[in-house]
Amino acid sequence: MAHSGFVDLGFAKVDIDRQRRRGFSEAVYCRHKTVYQIAAIVSQLLKHRQTILFLTKLDKRKFLYLKSRFPLLEYSEIAQIGFFKKKKARRHAREVLVICAGTVDIPFAEEAALTLEIMGNKTRRVYDVGVAGSHRLLHHMKLLKKAGVIVVVAGMEAALASLVSGLVKVPVVAVPTSRGYGANFKGLSALLTMINSCSPGVVVVNIDNGFGAGYAASLINNT
Repeated sequence: MAHSGFVDLGFAKVDIDRQRRRGFSEAVYCRHKTVYQIAAIVSQLLKHRQTILFLTKLDKRKFLYLKSRFPLLEYSEIAQIGFFKKKKARRHAREVLVICAGTVDIPFAEEAALTLEIMGNKTRRVYDVGVAGSHRLLHHMKLLKKAGVIVVVAGMEAALASLVSGLVKVPVVAVPTSRGYGANFKGLSALLTMINSCSPGVVVVNIDNGFGAGYAASLINNT
């Protein structure tokens, strides 16, 4: 039954009003949910005409089951994100740049980039430009200057966000990742570095949260 904009499934209260309030449907975080729970939630979202759906942290095994139930479901294995696009999102004029420090950070960068694209943003990727070789980043200065907002994804000590922010006049949405040696503490050191950036204009999402960064960057790009 629908109660004030949500459907109560017992194990979940599906927000069927979010698209009207925020412009995009509820995102379904899939890790630690069963495929049957995910399928039930997706069924309600589709039933209530949600036009763009995100299924985040979705592994391939669960995707294959869901694909058999929902043939229009698309999937990026590297980003571990499933999505439905029943209509095209309005295109934004400015370009968003997604940068990552190392190859191991690409899955989270792809999650951000794909989220941005699904939400209608022109998106460009620049990967493996960490601070151990800053000349690689400086090679792309024209792209940095052109972007309307920049997403920076980095593990290890995560200094890349500060470096990028110090070179541009637009907001930087920083994603700390769990990639790194033991003292990285599964992303905690990267998170603290980004939060403590001395360069104004850096905002930080949670560890490995590429979707959250892409969503926030899209909202910034749409203002």
